[in-house]
Amino acid sequence: MISAVLIHVPDVEAALQWYQRAFPISKRKRLEAFDFEYLRVGGIDLEFVPSDEKVASGAAGSVVYWYVANFEAALAHFESLGAKLYRGPMNIDEGQRMCQVRDPWGNCIGLRGPSGAASGQEHSAEA
Repeated sequence: MISAVLIHVPDVEAALQWYQRAFPISKRKRLEAFDFEYLRVGGIDLEFVPSDEKVASGAAGSVVYWYVANFEAALAHFESLGAKLYRGPMNIDEGQRMCQVRDPWGNCIGLRGPSGAASGQEHSAEA
C-alpha cells in the first residue's frame, strides 16, 4: 500500500497551495517536531521537498496515477489550475481513459478514470 508520494519543487509553500486546489479533498497537515507541512489525500500523504542538484523537479521516472470519477471533468479541473497536458489522453481497457499532466514545476500527475460521470473512490483527485 502506498503511504506517501514525495514531490520535489523549488517552492514548497507554492506547491502546497497549488496541490491543495488541485486535490480539493486534501487536508493540510503539520508535523510540529520537524516544522513540516504536507497534504493528505484520502490515505496518501503528498510531501513536498525542495528540489536540488540531486533531485530536480520535472518529468522523470515514476508517475502516480490518481483515480478520478469523471475523467474529462478532472482533466479540465487540472488544466484550469495551469497544469499542462503532457501525454494522452488515451482510451484504455474497460471504458477507462488516462493521461498525464504536468504541474507548474514540471512534475507529472497521472489521471485515470471513466469517461463521463461515475462513482468516486477514496483517493479521487476530484471533490
